[in-house]
Amino acid sequence: MNDAIDPHVRIGHVHLKVANLERSLHFYCGVLGFELMQRMGSEAAFVSAGGYHHHLGLNTWDSRDGASPPPGRTGLFHVGILYPTRAALAAALRRLTEARICLDGASDHGVSEALYLRDPDDNGIELYWDKPRAVWPRSTEGKIAMFTRPLDVEALLREVPA
Repeated sequence: MNDAIDPHVRIGHVHLKVANLERSLHFYCGVLGFELMQRMGSEAAFVSAGGYHHHLGLNTWDSRDGASPPPGRTGLFHVGILYPTRAALAAALRRLTEARICLDGASDHGVSEALYLRDPDDNGIELYWDKPRAVWPRSTEGKIAMFTRPLDVEALLREVPA
């Protein structure tokens, strides 16, 4: 099949199964700063950035008080949350630091810079910003040549707006 997907297609939202809705709302709204758009009692909530109907759905429909999946199972690796600028990613890092949320890692991928962490239900989260396309690394054939190098987290924190 040679038909490519429309280049304007975007991933609009992700729904996560969580064990405790209050705990998840504290993390996604209180720590990361998402806005609560709608709540369905203690079963589900929809959060967003910028007034969108929802970027993340959080629900306990099949998972209330449940355990995280054990290692070695298939499932979601992480949700990528795209920040518009390096300064916005730096502000997110400051929020994580102030909330004493530990990072699993921090990487420069050439095309982006990323922070990796886990939510209270052990779902993987990637907070990242895309570098301008003009500076993306390329192979001699002109293909994107991503890499993974350590990100200077202290330098990123210096980007936080005053």
